[in-house]
Amino acid sequence: MKSWLSRFSAALLAVAFAAFAAPAQAEKRVALVIGNNDYRNVPKLQKAVNDARTMGDTLKQLGFNVMVAENLNRQAFSETLLAFDRAVEPGDTAFFFYAGHGFEIAGQNFLLPTDVPAATEGQEELVRDASVLADRIIERLQNKKARTSILVFDACRNNPFERAGTRAVAGGGGLAPMTQLPEGVFSVFSAGPRQTALDRLSNEDANPNSVFTRTFAKELLQPGENLVQVAQRTRRLVSEMAETVKHKQIPVYFDQMVDDVFLNGIAKAQAEAAKPSAPPQQVAALPPVSVPKLPKEDTVNAPIASFSRHNGGWTVVFSIADPTLGISWRIGDSGDFRETGFMDTLDPRTRKRMPNPSIELPADAPAATIELRYVDTQGEMQGPFPIKFDPDAALIRDQRKILDMTATSWLSFREFNGLLVYYTHLMSYRCAIREVRIGIDSAVPDKVLKMPACNSRDPSAIPSDAQPYLKLAPQTKSVSVELTYRDGSVSEIKTFRR
Repeated sequence: MKSWLSRFSAALLAVAFAAFAAPAQAEKRVALVIGNNDYRNVPKLQKAVNDARTMGDTLKQLGFNVMVAENLNRQAFSETLLAFDRAVEPGDTAFFFYAGHGFEIAGQNFLLPTDVPAATEGQEELVRDASVLADRIIERLQNKKARTSILVFDACRNNPFERAGTRAVAGGGGLAPMTQLPEGVFSVFSAGPRQTALDRLSNEDANPNSVFTRTFAKELLQPGENLVQVAQRTRRLVSEMAETVKHKQIPVYFDQMVDDVFLNGIAKAQAEAAKPSAPPQQVAALPPVSVPKLPKEDTVNAPIASFSRHNGGWTVVFSIADPTLGISWRIGDSGDFRETGFMDTLDPRTRKRMPNPSIELPADAPAATIELRYVDTQGEMQGPFPIKFDPDAALIRDQRKILDMTATSWLSFREFNGLLVYYTHLMSYRCAIREVRIGIDSAVPDKVLKMPACNSRDPSAIPSDAQPYLKLAPQTKSVSVELTYRDGSVSEIKTFRR
């Protein structure tokens, strides 16, 4: 019976998303809203599904094509995200909302499906494999070329793996800040770094929604408010409500928008256009009398960094929203800052030589915090801003992006003493891959390709004893391939034909 219901639910989801993903005019608004209550192996939640339904209704009022999905296990979560991918087209505004358990491991945020296994200390890998990496959702929307991506996480609840008398998976609750966002992305968290979010204010609080969602949904409908203003008002109201029960909950947002984004009219934006521009705002800043000053990494225009691995080591490229006259950096919180130097080109914004936005790190550079500072156009020193460098996570993320961008090169055919199919490309970026499956003359990949272990010291090198090809029968017409990535997500099945 359970299996039949599962198939029926999947069929309904497919039909709903078929309509949801139907062709529409360019630059449309699409949203995926997920609420997970019914966890099997960790504590159940009471309001996540209600939160998702409320957000779904709110976004429909704002002109979004909305799909609301509830109580998703890992497979259903992946299928739902894949359907959302298909609905998003270049130039769209994409909105992703998640209410449920979330968990931070080594600076990365994972969204927990309902079938996530129970785990104890040392079993973080179980959680990673069974969960959805939040950064991956951003990558998927970037790959779809969404103009604006808005991600909202009401998932900053208590550590779901805590058990009396046992040692829990590392983490005290809450999520890690997402400071390294690409351009065009706006993210909101229901609570600040390492804080937990309230479902209710007291036992007498009969509101069906969490403290954050009930506030955020209402603020989204305020006419003429841009996203920053919505986030700031939500932050102030939620923090004030939390203070009434002596709890610290200060929602935060991270803004990499190029333009102001208005979801419900632009009347106030037009009124503000005649006013002189305000100085850069702090992330959801509140008056100092109400809330302590936020750390520097929460600044709206804080620099972000991308890390890429090559044979000589690491290249780190910094993105700074403000025009700069100079950039300097150091490893850790002590020692002298080093200048990055200048490029042989003029910055059209300053009409001066452009500071070099990149630095090099050795191949064996350990995990560390890079402190970055810059000189603005007024000659004022800004920073230092902390940027976390995790070489293992950065390597996986970098290779995953390359695999996504070069999907047409995963396999190649060659005739040499018979028919061969090469998977050299996959071997070169194997550090981001957990498993490769192929199907010969079949759309269902059912054969596992053996891959060498990842060598973080020389990740792209293929061992001399590895065989990067398979011999195929001469009559073979096609080979399908499916990748399971290190974060547990699964690629689309790609088919390669001779």
